[in-house]
Amino acid sequence: MKAKQLFLAVAIATTSLYVIGCTTARDHQAAVRNTTDKDLTVGLVQKQIKKGMSGADVATALGSPNIVTKDADGKETWVYDKIATEVTYSQSQSAWFLIFGGEATQSGASASTQRTLTVVIKFDDQSKVTDCTYHSSKF
Repeated sequence: MKAKQLFLAVAIATTSLYVIGCTTARDHQAAVRNTTDKDLTVGLVQKQIKKGMSGADVATALGSPNIVTKDADGKETWVYDKIATEVTYSQSQSAWFLIFGGEATQSGASASTQRTLTVVIKFDDQSKVTDCTYHSSKF
């Protein structure tokens, strides 16, 4: 009876370890994704930025721009230029040494994606938004 209980305990522990070791690429990606920063997206720009807004309101909505320039007339232009590279690697390993006699498997996959977003916001003499353009790409 003791041998049967020991075999059952070892089988349950081994199966549990095997199932716990099966982590998908999506699970790995969720574990490493940074969620503390507000993502700058085309949707956010379209929703938040309106003609007539002040520079302070734009900064509150989008944060600080990467580049601030002035044209010949002294009107400001703000440029938000964001580049994101996301690399995901997932690896799974399993082994059946205790009960089933020495089988081990290993598999893995990786993926890389880059996204760019450039937002150009122009202001008038009173520092109000006159124009907002953007370009987004993903490859």
